[in-house]
Amino acid sequence: MGIQEDLEQCKNRGEHEEVREPLMDKTNHSGEQDGSFAQSSSKESVWMVYLSTFVAVCGSFAFGSCAGYSSPTENAVREDLSLSLAEYSVFGSILTFGAMIGAITSGPIADFIGRKGALRVATSFCVAGWLAIYFAQGVLALDLGRLATGYGMGVFSYVVPVFIAEIAPKSLRGALTATNQLMICGGVSVAFIIGTVLTWRALALTGLVPCAILVFGLFLIPESPRWLAKRGREEEFQKALQKLRGKEADISQEANEIKDYIETLERLPKARFLDLFQRRYLRSVIIGVGLMVFQQFGGINGVCFYVSNIFESAGFSPSLGTIIYAILQVVVTALNTTVIDKAGRKPLLLVSASGLILGCIITAISFYLKVNELATKSVPALTLTGILLYIGSFSAGMGAVPWVIMSEIFPINIKGVAGSLATLVNWFGAWAISYTYNYLMSWSSYGTFILYAAINALAIVFVVTVVPETKGRTLEQIQAAINT
Repeated sequence: MGIQEDLEQCKNRGEHEEVREPLMDKTNHSGEQDGSFAQSSSKESVWMVYLSTFVAVCGSFAFGSCAGYSSPTENAVREDLSLSLAEYSVFGSILTFGAMIGAITSGPIADFIGRKGALRVATSFCVAGWLAIYFAQGVLALDLGRLATGYGMGVFSYVVPVFIAEIAPKSLRGALTATNQLMICGGVSVAFIIGTVLTWRALALTGLVPCAILVFGLFLIPESPRWLAKRGREEEFQKALQKLRGKEADISQEANEIKDYIETLERLPKARFLDLFQRRYLRSVIIGVGLMVFQQFGGINGVCFYVSNIFESAGFSPSLGTIIYAILQVVVTALNTTVIDKAGRKPLLLVSASGLILGCIITAISFYLKVNELATKSVPALTLTGILLYIGSFSAGMGAVPWVIMSEIFPINIKGVAGSLATLVNWFGAWAISYTYNYLMSWSSYGTFILYAAINALAIVFVVTVVPETKGRTLEQIQAAINT
């Protein structure tokens, strides 16, 4: 079914065969590198890919700075601006509403003005938001600034992994796309650590640093070749691809595969939102959205937002526990980027989800012992073990890999609409889990983590039965296989 099914309806059967062949017959599904791709992955030819990735993930670091801002600044902001707890809660949570709006609009923006243009838009909103927070004298400016930074986060969360996936050679794509999650973790951790020594206004100004690097860096890197090809900008497409693969690289085969695939997709009707639920796209949509559902509803934002409260309630030092948590998150995410193209996407997801289940069960046991006053001396150690295993496991797979796969599986003619849907679902899940966490904990502390464990168990079933392995394949190979 899928793209081939649509092509079968072409009136000209000869034309059908002509456009279908490049997608399947000219590709190597074993994942072995041919000459041109081997050239493009050499150290001499990929420096521009590395530079482009670095510039793009400055957006990811800006994302993390936004997410990590509210935790270390709560007391100072409330005291300086005389905010009630309810008003500060609005300030903290309005970020996710801005991100949802950003997620809805990110795909169309990236399709209309390009991946670099979308990065500029996101950066502009973050800069405006940080300045509004810095100069805020009341709750309105504070909330508007937070909403603006949230919008920038929502756009970054879609555009950064897509841009990296579209510029990277297949041998590096997984590792480079995974740096998106690494830099998000880095942004959160840095905001938490320096937020303990800077004033809340000074911390807001530090959020401008990655934005400044991104704005300047975008002048040095090329646009996504696949987007240029889709827009029919042939000369710019050739120059961008050559710049990314190196002056001496032979880009003819890769350029032809990209153009043939896009020409095939252009024969199909322009995708609308309802088209995502048609049979030809349904499998890729289920994979992308399903992974986002399991990533969020496994409880990550409940644990992340309230980790200090978890440690405190268990009798462990909240400051020490949170610092260990932040460091572990960055270290494991960094290690993940080195193995994702070797181990593959599915094994990492399965190992990650298994660790999440075990972490949830250990944490549930610790809360059960605490509630029933059994072996109370072991509660702090069990809680620390469970939470660190949970975040370590999340960082090893479920944190980064769903974004990597999301950037790979959608055909370029629906990538904007489908990517926006997947990102919107992700942000809705982030809001839902962070909003319901306290209510669930009031209902049953250990029951909450048993529920999260059950959801992560369902994630294993989903990955085994639905998610394909995308390691070592070009984007065109992946999408052709899914929609066959």
